[in-house]
Amino acid sequence: MELDHRFGRSLGPERVWLLTAAVALVALVGGSLVFRGTVWDGFLWHYFWGPVFADANNAACAVRGGGTTELLYSTAACEEAVAAGGNIVAEPGYTLVSEVGYAATLVFMLAGVLFLLRRLKVGRERGLLFALIPFMFFGGALRVVEDANDAVPQGVEPGIAYPLNSLIISPVIYFTVFAITLAALVLSVALARRDVVSRYEYPLAAIGSAVLVATVGYLVWFTTARLGPEHPSAGFYPLILLLTLILSTVIAGGLYLLYDRAAPAVTAGTGLMSFVVLFAHALDGVANVLAADWAELLGLPFSYSPKHPVNEFIINVTGAVLPPSVIDTIGRAWPFLLVKIVAATAVVYIFDETIFEENPRYAILLLVAIVAVGLGPGTRDMLRATFGI
Repeated sequence: MELDHRFGRSLGPERVWLLTAAVALVALVGGSLVFRGTVWDGFLWHYFWGPVFADANNAACAVRGGGTTELLYSTAACEEAVAAGGNIVAEPGYTLVSEVGYAATLVFMLAGVLFLLRRLKVGRERGLLFALIPFMFFGGALRVVEDANDAVPQGVEPGIAYPLNSLIISPVIYFTVFAITLAALVLSVALARRDVVSRYEYPLAAIGSAVLVATVGYLVWFTTARLGPEHPSAGFYPLILLLTLILSTVIAGGLYLLYDRAAPAVTAGTGLMSFVVLFAHALDGVANVLAADWAELLGLPFSYSPKHPVNEFIINVTGAVLPPSVIDTIGRAWPFLLVKIVAATAVVYIFDETIFEENPRYAILLLVAIVAVGLGPGTRDMLRATFGI
C-alpha cells in the first residue's frame, strides 16, 4: 500500500499523460524500425499515411509492396493491384481502423489540452469559447483550400504541391489547425502575463481572425486567378454565403430567445454560449440544405451530394419515405437541419449550472469541441458553394 501511495503521488495525471504519449511514440517509431513490414507497412502506412499520401497526389490509390510505393490514378488499376495480392493498397478516405484510431487520438489530445489549460491557469473563463470561434471558421476555410487544390485539373500547377499539401488534407488538417490554435493560445497567455494585453482572449481572437481572413483571401485569389479559366463553376456566389449566415443567425437567435423566455432551464447553464452552439449546428444544417436542394434555384451552376454518412443516410431515408411531389417542393435535406437543431438543444440543456460549477474547464473544453463539430464542416460546405468548388 505504501508503494502504491508513493507511486500515485509521484505520478500525477499530467505525468501519466506524458508517459503514455512517450510510450506510444516509442512503440510506434521503434516498431516501424524493427518490424517495418508489420507496424509501418501493414498498420501505419496502410490505414493512416497511405490514404493521405494518395489524396495529396490526387491518386485513386497508393500501392506499397517490396518496400516501394506506387501511385495509381484509376479505379481499375487499383482493383487490379488488390486482385494481384501481395500488395498493400490504400485509398483516400477513412477506414474503420483509422476512424477508431483518430477518435482515440482526439480523446487523448483533449485530455492533454485540459492538463495544459490547468498548467496555464486559464480556461475557466467562458470568453475562451468566443475567442476560439474564428479558429473554427478558419478550420473550415482551410479545408476548402484543400478542396480547391484538388479541383485543379491535370496539367495545371496546384496552388499547394506535395508534400506541403498533406498538412491540409483530412485528417492531418485537424492536427494542423490544432497546432496553430495551441500556439496562438500559448502566445496570447504569455502576452497577458506580461501585461501587454488585459485579457488573453483578445489577442487569441485577433490571431484567429487574422488567419481566417488570410485563408479566405487566398481562396478569392485562387478561385479567380487559378481555377477560373479551367474550372467552369469556380467563381464567387455571394448569395449562398449571405443566406447561410442570415438563416443560421435567425434560427439560432429565434431559438435562443424562445428558450430564454418559454423554457429558461434549457439555457440556464450555458447562457449566451447556447446561442453559439445553436448557431454552429444551424450553420452546418443550413449549408447542407441550401447546397443539396436549392443550389440551382439560387443561381449556382452545380449541386452538391452529401459527404458525411449521417447526412447521406438522412437524405436517403427522406427520399425513400416522402413522395416525389413533396420532395420537389421542400427538398430532401431539411431533416438534417432538424436533427442538428435538436442535438444542439439537447447539448445546451445538458450543460446545466452544476457542470460549470464542478469542472468549468472541462465543460468549456467540451463545448468548444461540440461547436467545432458543427462550425467547421458547416463553414466548409458554405465556402465550397460560395466559391463554386
